[in-house]
Amino acid sequence: MNRDKVKKQPDSSRKTGILPRSIGRIFNIIRTELSPQGERQYVRNFQFSKKRTRTSLKFLLVLLIVPIITHYVSKQVLVNPIVDKIRGENTLQIFLNKKMEDEALEELTTYQKQLRFQSLLHKAPSLSQDALQEKLKEKASELAKEFREKSNNSISNVFADLVSLTAFAVIVANSKREIAILKSFMDEIVYGISDSAKAFFIIMFSDIFVGYHSPDGWEVILEGFTEHLGLPPNKSVIFMFIATFPVILTSIFKYWIFNYLSKLSPSALATLKEMDE
Repeated sequence: MNRDKVKKQPDSSRKTGILPRSIGRIFNIIRTELSPQGERQYVRNFQFSKKRTRTSLKFLLVLLIVPIITHYVSKQVLVNPIVDKIRGENTLQIFLNKKMEDEALEELTTYQKQLRFQSLLHKAPSLSQDALQEKLKEKASELAKEFREKSNNSISNVFADLVSLTAFAVIVANSKREIAILKSFMDEIVYGISDSAKAFFIIMFSDIFVGYHSPDGWEVILEGFTEHLGLPPNKSVIFMFIATFPVILTSIFKYWIFNYLSKLSPSALATLKEMDE
C-alpha cells in the first residue's frame, strides 16, 4: 500500500509548466527592466562598470610606470654615482666578461685593418709604424672608456632592477582591493569575447611562447637579459632553459585548458580543437 502511494507521488524535479522555463526567465528580465527600479539599477550597474574600468586602467598604469620611473631615478641619482665612484677610471677591470673583451679586440682589429686599407687605396696618407701605433693607442683608450661605461651601466642595472622590483612588490602588497577589481575587470573581458576569439587568442599566445618558432624568441630574450645584467651568455644554460621551460609551460597550458576551459566554455574548447586541426 505504501509502495503504491510512493509511486503515485509526482517527482517535483520532473514537473513542467505549460510554457518552457526559458520563456519565463525572459518575461522576468523584461519585467525587471520595465519596473521603476530597473532604470536605477541599470544606472548603478553602468556607474559601477565605469568606476571599475577606470580603477583597473589606473592600476595597470601604476604597475607599469612606477617601476620604470623608479628604475630610471634610482639608477641616475643613486646607483650610477656610487658605481662610478667605486670603480673609477683607473680600475684595471674594464670588462665584466670575456665577451666584452672580445668585442673590444674585434673593434680594434677592424680599425687597424681600415687604416691599412685606406692607406693602400691612397685615401689617407701612408702611416709610419709609430703613427699607426699612436692611432691604435688612441682607439684603444676610446674603447676602454666605452666598455668601462658599459660595464658600469650593467652593474647599475642590477641594483636598479632590485629597487624597481621592490617598488613593484610594495605596490602589489598594498593594493589588494585594486587587484580584486582588476581581476573582475579582466574576467569580464575574457568571458565577454566570443568563443572563436578565445580560441584565436589561445592559439596565438601558445604559438608565440611554446610553438615551433618560440625557441628563437626565447634565445633572443635570454641573450638580451644577460647583456642587460652584464653576464656572459652561456649557450648551454640558454639551450637547457629552452629545452625545459616551454615544455613545462605547455603542460600547465594544457592542464588549464582541460581543467578550466572545458567547464567554463565548452564551445570555445570545441572551436579551439577545430582551429588547431
